[in-house]
Amino acid sequence: MTTLPTYDQLADLPMYGDRSVPVAFEDINGHLNVRFYLGIASEGLDEALTEVGIPTNWVDKGFAIFSAEHHLTYVSELLTGDKVSVRVRLLGRSERAIHALAYLVDESRQRVAYVMEEIFLHIDMTTRKTSPWPEDVATKVDAKIAEHAKLPFEPTLSGSMSLR
Repeated sequence: MTTLPTYDQLADLPMYGDRSVPVAFEDINGHLNVRFYLGIASEGLDEALTEVGIPTNWVDKGFAIFSAEHHLTYVSELLTGDKVSVRVRLLGRSERAIHALAYLVDESRQRVAYVMEEIFLHIDMTTRKTSPWPEDVATKVDAKIAEHAKLPFEPTLSGSMSLR
């Protein structure tokens, strides 16, 4: 993994899924349970994807996105009551997949708490198989990837996954 971006560098990205960590998400160690890091980051990614034409209820139109691969990095502990948000960086797109990063940001301490690197697939729900991205979505995704490529920091990549 490369160096993590600073809080100030991530401030250039929109904030998604901002909330306080609820008591119900706490584990026996008194901090955010690992399963909720993934859940919060995934919800933030879903929210971000609405901006490129992928609505959260896309299945109603016969499409979906399915996760194909994740790499999860836990950077710092989150405690009950901490304020968190998700910042999303789109890295690349193929005919049927997108490579993205979701940074779970500890807003209380202004630092990265967790990084989720993901490759997800476009699914035609009538066949439940991958299919090419609709042209309007592909165009918006490509524009967002180009915008994110200009960010003043290198993406934090695991090196364990890539688009085919």
